[in-house]
Amino acid sequence: MSISQRAPRALIFALIAAATAVGSGRASAQSPAVPAKGEHKVTDSYKKPSDGELKQKLTPLQYKVTQHEATEAPFQNEYWDNHEDGIYVDVVSGEPLFSSRDKFESGTGWPSFTRPLVPENVKTKTDKSLFMTRTEVRSAHADSHLGHLFDDGPKPTGMRYCMNSASMRFIPVKNLAAEGYGEYLKLFEAKKK
Repeated sequence: MSISQRAPRALIFALIAAATAVGSGRASAQSPAVPAKGEHKVTDSYKKPSDGELKQKLTPLQYKVTQHEATEAPFQNEYWDNHEDGIYVDVVSGEPLFSSRDKFESGTGWPSFTRPLVPENVKTKTDKSLFMTRTEVRSAHADSHLGHLFDDGPKPTGMRYCMNSASMRFIPVKNLAAEGYGEYLKLFEAKKK
């Protein structure tokens, strides 16, 4: 896709972000208190923290994005230009969401992925805000607003999961085992071969 083809898309998304933006500058550092190491084994019995607990544990931006469907500013968020190997997890529950192996440059200013790492950890629903119909992406267990799904992504899926950095926490490969996500190391070992 040429720059001239990406420019209109980036402009459209910048306008959407401007209409729903909740802050400027880079996103605040991710809160290390949410969730604790090893708490990513989310099951159907997972109990989401109360609204008061979330306000204390999350940064204001994380809270607004995950709990009130806000959108962070493009090109000024923590992971839009992250090229390090690792996985992205829900900032509230720790459930694994996306892998850097499926991340691509979309030209929109938000981290974009071709598919979820664990499909059962994401769900979609129709979003009719901003005078248009879009597909919202939420985490399955914490019900965090993550971003939106579009069908203009690259092969092999043709999908673009356009996510908010504030809804996720990035765990680099070197920290996967220590943080209880060792089962995902094999994804990156295969890449080295």
